[in-house]
This record gives sequence, C-alpha cells and structure tokens, in this order.
Amino acid sequence: MTWTARFVGFCVILMMLGCATGISQQARSQVTYQGTFAALQKAPDEHTGATVIFGGKVVATQGSETSSEITVLQLPLDTRGRPKDGDRSQGRYIVQSKQFLDPAIYQAGSLLTVVGRVAGSEVRSIGGFQYVYPVVEAIEIKSWPATVRKSPSFHFGIGVGTWL
Repeated sequence: MTWTARFVGFCVILMMLGCATGISQQARSQVTYQGTFAALQKAPDEHTGATVIFGGKVVATQGSETSSEITVLQLPLDTRGRPKDGDRSQGRYIVQSKQFLDPAIYQAGSLLTVVGRVAGSEVRSIGGFQYVYPVVEAIEIKSWPATVRKSPSFHFGIGVGTWL
C-alpha cells in the first residue's frame, strides 16, 4: 500500500470518528417513536412503552443512592444527536434513572441527549400552574461538554483550526 493510500485511509477514519454521535447505535436501534415531542407531550400516557430519543437543557437534577431524576427543557437535536441550544423548545420532560447521576455532571444549563422508554406522565407546578411532564425511563444518557470558542475558527471535520 502506498503512502498516499494510507494517508487517505487515515483521513477517512478521522472524518468518520468526527461525525460519530454521542448515543450508541445499539440504543438508537431501540427507538420506536418517530413523532414530535409536542405530540408526545399532549398525550404522554398514550405512548407509554414507546422508546424515544430526545435532547435538551438540564433544568434540575435530584439524586439518591439508588436513583436520579433530571428535569429537562426539550430542545431539537442536530444531525449528530446533540441538542441545539436556543429558544425552540416544545416543553419539558422528566428523565428517571435507576442509578445515581451526579448533579455536578448533570447541572442546570448543561446539554444532554437521552434514549429511554416513556413511562407515562406526572403533573407538577411551574410558576403557579399545573404542567404535564412526560416521564422517560433512561436507557442511555449522553452529557455533552460545553463548547467554548474564544476566537473564530475554520473546521473541516477533522479538528483542524479549532482554537480554545
């Protein structure tokens, strides 16, 4: 194999790794719900048992030794499965986990993506009115690192030109 062929092969592998998603293919293959978050939020109990993939911004995290609960402001996902941080939310939902999720990692304002099963809904108060939260039992959760750029950069998918 020539040096050029090896270099091209190496570049292709790097580009493939750069395009990888945060959620495993195994978890993604379990997703059965293809509707919008807004449709699920209107009637979460009708979708109990469906497996979903949603993203969003953490509002609050509560944990104990045996379980955790994260309240999430839903945000649309990009092609890599990362939430698009902005003001295009369709509502809130609750993620429940049977393991301890550290509030220092899943802190308010951080972004996450979750694959999980819809377990129904809970009604809780937000600012004086009753709000219906879809409840998702986590199968896999991806916490996304904050992206901080201090200067403009040019990026072609393999990390060239990223400045922090």
